[in-house]
Amino acid sequence: MSFFDTLPYPSTTLGRHARRGLSEAEERLQAPVWTGRASFFAVMALLAFLGLALACWLVSGAVVPWDSKNHFYPMFRFLADALHRGEIPLWNPYHFAGHPSVADPQSLLFTPSMVLFALIAPNASMQLFDGVILAHLAFGGLCMLGLFRRRRWSPAGAVLAALIFMLGGAASSRLQHTGMIISYSFFPAALWCLEIALERRSYRFAVLFGVFAALMTLGRDQVAYLLCMVLAGRVIFAIAQSGAAFAYLRARLGVLALAACVIGAILFVPALLTMQFLGDSNRPGIAFGVAAAGSLAPVNLITLIVPNFFGSLDHLYDYWGPDYDTMTRADWTDRAVDYLFVGTLPILLFVWHGLAAGRIFARGIRFFLIVLVVAALYSLGRYTPFFSLAFDWIRGVSLYRRPADATFILNIALAFGSGYLLHRYVVDGLPGFFGAPPRWFGWALAAATTLAVAGLIGTGLAFSLREGRVATSIGQLGVSAAIGLVGAALLFALQDRRRRALAAGLFVLITGGEIVWRNAASSLNAEPVSRYSVFATMTPGEAAGVALLRREIAAKTHDGEHPRVEILGLPGPWQNASMALKLENTVGYNPLRIDGYERAVGPGDNAGDPNLRHFPGTFRGYKCRLASLLGLEYLVLDRPLTRLPRHVPRPKAALIYSSDNMYIYKLGKAAPRAYFAPDVKIVDSEQVLDEHVMPDFDRTHEALIDQANLDDLRQVRDRVSDASFNAPPVATPDPSRVEITNYSDNAVTLDVDADKAGIVVLHDLFYPGWEVRVDGKPQPMLKANILFRGVEVPAGRHSIEFAFRPLSFANLSAAFSTILHKTEE
Repeated sequence: MSFFDTLPYPSTTLGRHARRGLSEAEERLQAPVWTGRASFFAVMALLAFLGLALACWLVSGAVVPWDSKNHFYPMFRFLADALHRGEIPLWNPYHFAGHPSVADPQSLLFTPSMVLFALIAPNASMQLFDGVILAHLAFGGLCMLGLFRRRRWSPAGAVLAALIFMLGGAASSRLQHTGMIISYSFFPAALWCLEIALERRSYRFAVLFGVFAALMTLGRDQVAYLLCMVLAGRVIFAIAQSGAAFAYLRARLGVLALAACVIGAILFVPALLTMQFLGDSNRPGIAFGVAAAGSLAPVNLITLIVPNFFGSLDHLYDYWGPDYDTMTRADWTDRAVDYLFVGTLPILLFVWHGLAAGRIFARGIRFFLIVLVVAALYSLGRYTPFFSLAFDWIRGVSLYRRPADATFILNIALAFGSGYLLHRYVVDGLPGFFGAPPRWFGWALAAATTLAVAGLIGTGLAFSLREGRVATSIGQLGVSAAIGLVGAALLFALQDRRRRALAAGLFVLITGGEIVWRNAASSLNAEPVSRYSVFATMTPGEAAGVALLRREIAAKTHDGEHPRVEILGLPGPWQNASMALKLENTVGYNPLRIDGYERAVGPGDNAGDPNLRHFPGTFRGYKCRLASLLGLEYLVLDRPLTRLPRHVPRPKAALIYSSDNMYIYKLGKAAPRAYFAPDVKIVDSEQVLDEHVMPDFDRTHEALIDQANLDDLRQVRDRVSDASFNAPPVATPDPSRVEITNYSDNAVTLDVDADKAGIVVLHDLFYPGWEVRVDGKPQPMLKANILFRGVEVPAGRHSIEFAFRPLSFANLSAAFSTILHKTEE
């Protein structure tokens, strides 16, 4: 007996092959109920695995790298700081000159577990942040135990499935993608509640399913989208399997309707705001060619068998597998996206017991077999016709850029399949060599499986040969073969019914050890914490530079100015460090940006590489008109100006600080954050962005107002001109005064004293959801100076408040109307 199987497994009264015809419910009745002791040891095994895996990061002084710390951790810090100050972080002024956090799926604002974490530990370290993300995976693993327990499948199989779910394949290699990991972690709970709700027709579990499904979907990423498809598929499968589809569905309509209402109530606002953002972003949709470049090349399937076949786990990052450099067609995947390893022994079980012997085709596991096949086809993207059809015909697929994200779903299916097959070993023992009746079908299965494995290994070796690494790949293949032989010998040696539980326990122990060895704190998900020193203990050079910059900005803020900075070329975490450092940065790291800003300023999605920084005609350099309107006064670089790439303009700027890896330049005085303009020029902002030509105007007394706002002007209509008419303006002294009296993330208050009616321009980005009041009365928000906010004010003294209210009925109804209109188009 093992700790996982402290209960007797009777010899089944059915023939081994008859089990293939059992329904899931019938098979559950044939299996023994878990004992309390078995459940306890299964949970303890899972927690021990989690502790051992977490220790790997702590002992090595490493943290989960890349997007986890370059993007999600600063997002968390911004969230936590805002909540700590009693604010809701709806708008982020420290990211791309202003960013709608409330609409960004990656802001963590609508992730209750992370909001609670932010409230409890607002200054959480990077290690604690990683621990909380791993705890999400542990929650999913515990729910996997619950799913297996409900089916009365072997506790050993349950623990095996949970280990694979927690740190197998994409769950480990994509650990950096925090949002996806959180979505993925809630899936088992949602599935568990869904199955109970359908079986018992339980409204209570329908509500629980709705809550967990919504928590899963709040990530609004491709993994969440695909997992929703899996849950929908589970409902369809249950209906089809019932044998009386109409009656089954009619009896559960209330349950399903209640669950849908709960999901809709939780998701409606976040999803609506995100769709609104997508419509105004640089990525309203993804072209098929771009998405297809994120396909999983078939040769990557070799990493299911041999994890380091292409050097994926090499700590020197010596990777030679499929990516942009090694493939003949555009390939935007990398070693993390292409990594699928879930353990040598589970794959041995899957290939031998599952495919060759046919056990994976049993009715009890058939749904997950379908999920496995569909997920594999989707992941392969352009390499099969399936993804092309899905892209064209299934709503939502075209919003995402990487079909290889379906490897998360593949990992879930492999977890269920491997756990089930180990359960079948415990109950039924080893399968016959050609055990699937009829006999010819068994031979065909075995032959097809052998050919598929041989073909996959041959293709992988051919790829390595082309890259000159075949010897290394053969060595790694030998290591996996040796582990596989040990596992096979174990299953053979302990195949007696009374010793199978012991064999299964050892099988799980070996697999857990290998997953920790291969997948915990590996080069795919760990880097030294020192590489992210900006969020911990900065180097002396970094600390001195940041301190000087803060002093400069504090002095200017004291004088009523609000300068912005651009942090360009500094590596990794510095791209979004402005969120933690409270520096109003004009660039950053985020795939989603406001479209008008992207087109006008050209920041690109990765400030760590100056080669990705664009300079459109509207932003020809750091001393141009638009740079001045943005208030850009400081440039923070990783190199001297003279060493920037050729396409980057090199302004005349004063070097105020330099160290080994940081250079801070002062660009000179920029335009004020807010000013008053008595005169107006009407422009077509979209035309300006399309033509990349900034209209000429005199900022001392003029403002550019978008033609869509012409009807909103009342008191300055007699002073409106056309920006296309370039006659020299007549400048007259204007004694009007504008002062910012309060500036916070979600609101800006100004006092204006004007001797005539005019426009107050605030050089913060225009975006839906911003509202403006003059002396407490709502006024139309104007799009001013191409990108910014403005409001018309009468003569005299007035108080103006710009406030971001994306959750207002006016904004939500406008967003809904816009989305409906675009859908109709």
